[in-house]
Amino acid sequence: MALRINDQVPNFTAETDQGKIDFHDWIGEGWAILFSHPKDFTPVCTTEFGAVAQLANEWAKRGTKVIGVSVDGVEAHKKWKTDIESFAATTAAFPIIADEDLAISKAFDMLPAEAYLPDGRTAAHTATVRSVFIVGPDKKLKLSMTYPMSVGRNFAEVLRALDALQLTFNVPLATPANWTTGQDVIVALTLNDDQAREKYGAIDIKLPYLRTTKAPK
Repeated sequence: MALRINDQVPNFTAETDQGKIDFHDWIGEGWAILFSHPKDFTPVCTTEFGAVAQLANEWAKRGTKVIGVSVDGVEAHKKWKTDIESFAATTAAFPIIADEDLAISKAFDMLPAEAYLPDGRTAAHTATVRSVFIVGPDKKLKLSMTYPMSVGRNFAEVLRALDALQLTFNVPLATPANWTTGQDVIVALTLNDDQAREKYGAIDIKLPYLRTTKAPK
């Protein structure tokens, strides 16, 4: 069964380079980002983990925990982090899950149920483990992205999407194409014009079904 937006994300216990976790307990009451990788000591993944580490202050500002998952083991993760930190010139303080049995990759629908790790495997055997999952405080999936092996993820876009998700969480607002923090937002059609003005003040009616307003502080 595919994992869809607003489904509760699977809970699991797993070993990480920082000890054992229960995923839902680890998330707590805030937001979380799970980002997956097909193999340790691979070039694109090293740059991505470095990018996540460099954004540590930005994740913290947004009350968001980040956690990696790779299908290699804990000891490999610990050694790989040395490379990541050397490349990124910063500490990679987030945990990395060891998904050696592929249980998490399968639970999050990144790999089919029959997938296995062959002897002498390469990253290509787990290529679809190249995803990002943003999870809300309600433990539900808010956004997912999956990339091919050859394209590094843009974590500035992940950050932008997180800002949009947090701004519109459980409120009748949406963000337009290419929105960035501080720009106007769209009023949901669940509010009529009078209700929209009462709730948000001035609105700009561009089309009967497209109304914008200043983003709430």
